[in-house]
Amino acid sequence: MKYRKWIIPRAEQEIPDGLLEAGFTPLLAAMLARRGMSDPEAAREFIYGGADSLLPAETMADMPKAAARVRQAIEGHETVAVYGDYDVDGITAACLVTSYLREQGLKCIPYIPDRLEEGYGLNSAALDAVSARGASLVITVDCGITAVQEALHAKELGLDLIITDHHECGAGALPEALAVVDPKRPDCQYPNKGLAGVGVAFKLLCAVDGDAEALLERYADLIGVGTVADVMPLTGENRYIVRRGLEQMEHRPRPGVEALMNECGGSAKRITATTVGFTLAPRINAAGRLGNAGLAAKLLLSHGLLEAEPLAQELCHMNRERQELEHGIWAEAHELLRRNPPDGPIVLASEGWHQGVIGIAASRLAEEFGLPCVMICVDGEMGKGSCRSYGNFNLFDALRACSDYLEGYGGHALAAGLTIRRDQVSQFRAALAEYYRHCPAPEHPALECELCIEDPAMLTMECVESLELLEPYGAGNPRPTLCLTDVVLERVTPIGGGNHLKLRLGKGGVEFDCVMFSRRESELGAREGDRIDAAFYPQINEFRGRRSVQLLMVDVRRADTCRECEDILVSGDLPGAWECEALCPERRDFVRVWRWLERSGGEVSGKLAELGSWGPEGMNPAKTALCLRAMSEESLAGLKCLAGELNITALKREGKANLDESPVMEALRSRLAEYRERRRKT
Repeated sequence: MKYRKWIIPRAEQEIPDGLLEAGFTPLLAAMLARRGMSDPEAAREFIYGGADSLLPAETMADMPKAAARVRQAIEGHETVAVYGDYDVDGITAACLVTSYLREQGLKCIPYIPDRLEEGYGLNSAALDAVSARGASLVITVDCGITAVQEALHAKELGLDLIITDHHECGAGALPEALAVVDPKRPDCQYPNKGLAGVGVAFKLLCAVDGDAEALLERYADLIGVGTVADVMPLTGENRYIVRRGLEQMEHRPRPGVEALMNECGGSAKRITATTVGFTLAPRINAAGRLGNAGLAAKLLLSHGLLEAEPLAQELCHMNRERQELEHGIWAEAHELLRRNPPDGPIVLASEGWHQGVIGIAASRLAEEFGLPCVMICVDGEMGKGSCRSYGNFNLFDALRACSDYLEGYGGHALAAGLTIRRDQVSQFRAALAEYYRHCPAPEHPALECELCIEDPAMLTMECVESLELLEPYGAGNPRPTLCLTDVVLERVTPIGGGNHLKLRLGKGGVEFDCVMFSRRESELGAREGDRIDAAFYPQINEFRGRRSVQLLMVDVRRADTCRECEDILVSGDLPGAWECEALCPERRDFVRVWRWLERSGGEVSGKLAELGSWGPEGMNPAKTALCLRAMSEESLAGLKCLAGELNITALKREGKANLDESPVMEALRSRLAEYRERRRKT
């Protein structure tokens, strides 16, 4: 079991009639209702929402000044430098603005700093270089919000500076630039604070050009890739932009994207946000991580496949090199932590690590140990670090609280970077540990299942395919995690050299084929024949021309029978509708429970969580609980449940008990009738 805590909705899922009448499948209707869209109009707006979801760019602070200066540069045929960042967001933003200005006939100089030599953000030497090349205007994208000294240097050089960024502003003053455009400025009224850096750059072009739709027609792919890669919320205008970008990449990709997809074998598949996040983005990022972000920019700016294909090949080669470096760093750090298990934030430093890939290793370690992680690459007297959060711990606030020990820092709540002197690492480690003790993460991440499947008809081919309308998935609109409770693990088959698993689950006469990646049989925590809870993503599997529903497992655990039995015996709740068919007791079930009580001397006590092992042999614990509840209602058994301990006493009553007419049995039959009627309608 990967997650310590599971959150499973116990209330019966809402499937609004209005959504069914509007043509949505039961599964999609239940998901939309779960996400607050029970009204057909709201659902259609979310799924099909168009250009009206785009917000007016001019409402962003300083945007009118920025747009006016760019129009002036276009009219005056000035030379403009576009200063980006070396990650996917920064590279796509730089390519976006560069492409647009070149189309307006300007000489445009894209400048992306060398991660290893120059580090993050605007630097004075770069400003000197672009000034020497004749630039009169510098536009930053995805960086610059903390570049106070560099903005002063630009002014000394006679350069006009427009900063576009989306990072946190920090506590200090804003840079003295001609315009500072950042939705996270305290005085900025722009509603969407979740724009990526490339999204802010797009808004600048919207304010300059005035035709957002025409811009999306040409550049939605660049904006979409940067937005997905930077894990921005895929709701509102971000969702519309990314959807347009995915459509463009699939049907009319620019040469660089087409060449990269061909090289990594993804051109034959449908392009989704997952494709961007796990196929395109890592390869574009690899160039920046290894100090050659210009290569990725050159690929995205290429004009034909002949130019793009060798660049794509080189990017894929760099990505493989990046993977090897990252694995070596992770293995070394993992061994250190295995010998000395951490009890607070992980802070590691080494001279031998590659600065460009420590962030990926930090992410893996944070996930594995359940703690924030800072990895620092030391060179001489200075070190540069990458920080990754865990469990919603706010890294940016933590770095600000420990800033006395840092030379500089920046980033987001969940990912950040820092610069530190070698002799301050120990003090910083202690200060961060102390801060964490007083301001820990709210709690360890839980596995939250959005829907508990109570009807096998919810997992038909049509229903599972309909979930594609919720795409693109990402932050703010996650891929739906569903669950099946109390299913039988019928078969476990190792695949992929034992590193992955195929599972067969069964419940109520229905069987499900499943696949679980990166989990060995010994790590599953359950054996064939066990009753388990299963969390999964439903998907359509295609193999040799045959299509079928397959469950992609997120996690499994032994079935939480305690909660269900407690609901039945203490809260008076009933099982889910689908389960009622299998759990509704018959006369022979009541006889088994009564004889078990008699054999036990008329009184039994035990832990509610272990009812399956100390109740009648082989009987489902929930069915046992339903029998006991009916017997209690008919005065055949006395029940006491306190602090997880259940005491059952056989009672003698006058007259014949009619268990079939007990309130719980009538309620079960009523629920079954409703369930069957709903299935008939859907």
